[in-house]
Amino acid sequence: MERRLIATPIDLSGSPARHRRERLVRGVFFGAAAFSVVISAAIVLSLAGRAVSFAIHVDPGALWTDGWSPRRGQYDLRTIVGGTLVVTAIAMLVATPLGLGAAIYLSEYAGPRARRRLKPIIEILAGIPSVVMGFFALSVVAPDLVQRLWASAPLFTLTAAGIAVGILVTPLVASITEDAMHAVPGALREASVGLGAHRMTTSLRVVFPAALSGIVAALIIGISRAIGETMVVAMAAGGTGSAQGFASLEPGQTMTAAMASLATGSDQVKGAALTFEALFFVGMLLFLITFALNVVSERFVRRYRNRY
Repeated sequence: MERRLIATPIDLSGSPARHRRERLVRGVFFGAAAFSVVISAAIVLSLAGRAVSFAIHVDPGALWTDGWSPRRGQYDLRTIVGGTLVVTAIAMLVATPLGLGAAIYLSEYAGPRARRRLKPIIEILAGIPSVVMGFFALSVVAPDLVQRLWASAPLFTLTAAGIAVGILVTPLVASITEDAMHAVPGALREASVGLGAHRMTTSLRVVFPAALSGIVAALIIGISRAIGETMVVAMAAGGTGSAQGFASLEPGQTMTAAMASLATGSDQVKGAALTFEALFFVGMLLFLITFALNVVSERFVRRYRNRY
């Protein structure tokens, strides 16, 4: 008689204990993501209430005065927004060439041993406390650089603050840019060299365009970091509770430094009726600016990102 082999089904669902662990890990990760969303929403809501109250009750003429002096009812946004833009522009003028130059060297010219040694040093420099950089700006940048170039400049200037912020941002730009350039496939470099291109040509015309999305993202992150810097500007720009202008070679204020100098040591700022609410309005404005930068960065990366 013929004997027939009957195939029995194999259970491929896996161990129940393993599925329980997977569900537990998934729940932990979902909880972490949900918690970050809740915290972000809570921050926005905490700002929105008093910011809207300020926008409703403030006299529009107080937003366009001779300076930022909220304790006296002067809420000139041009002063602090202009100071923020000046410091950010100077910082990126410093950080962009230095950061991109360091990234190109590490990615295209440095050997494996040099890269292993220099890359961690650059990443450590990115973590320098801003208060240390503020002291460096006061003791070195302002007297030995700014005042040597412009003899009439005072010790506290937006230029000194911008240079110090640029030094602080440089390692961040260099690290992210180097990661983007290092991720470019070596086949593109080999093809360029095979066609007779020099290393500089390969770096600037092949690798750099291929990593453009990551480089732009690094620069936008650097801009966001410069806009949000507080301690360096508060120490080096001569920021007090008020400011009269945003000339680069004069003392001034940025949005973050204005908030810090006004609210330091107190949960209720004394002054004009809307002085305390002005802090929330500036904070909401700062949030919207950084949010817009992040949106622009995300869209640019998605549009121009190259997949290899």
